[in-house]
Amino acid sequence: MAKILLVEDNEMNRDMLGRRLQRRGYEVLIAVDGAEGVAMAQRDGPDLILMDMSLPIMDGWEATRRLKAAPKTQAIPIIALTAHAMSGDREKAMEAGADDYDTKPIEIDTLLAKIEALLNQDAGRGP
Repeated sequence: MAKILLVEDNEMNRDMLGRRLQRRGYEVLIAVDGAEGVAMAQRDGPDLILMDMSLPIMDGWEATRRLKAAPKTQAIPIIALTAHAMSGDREKAMEAGADDYDTKPIEIDTLLAKIEALLNQDAGRGP
């Protein structure tokens, strides 16, 4: 069972997405800000991270950069999530180190396809 770290400050989004992922058989870890997300990723070694970009304490852009710069967490796939789908946001997320990008409101089937693609790609790399 894959372990997904959901970094999301909005309680309603956290609950909805967390429950949907758990129903699909994923173990879900929750962080409510970017700093907590970075700490949990380093401690718990999730298989994938869903990173909201608008977070308190440390935003998702900085958290993603830090995770991708650290040897212990740089290989963990990160999907950037943003409600503010502005022109250039996808490029900005990829420049920060995200492996994929999705917009809110979440279309669960689209997000699940992205999660599966990244987890399968990662599994193909081996240990």
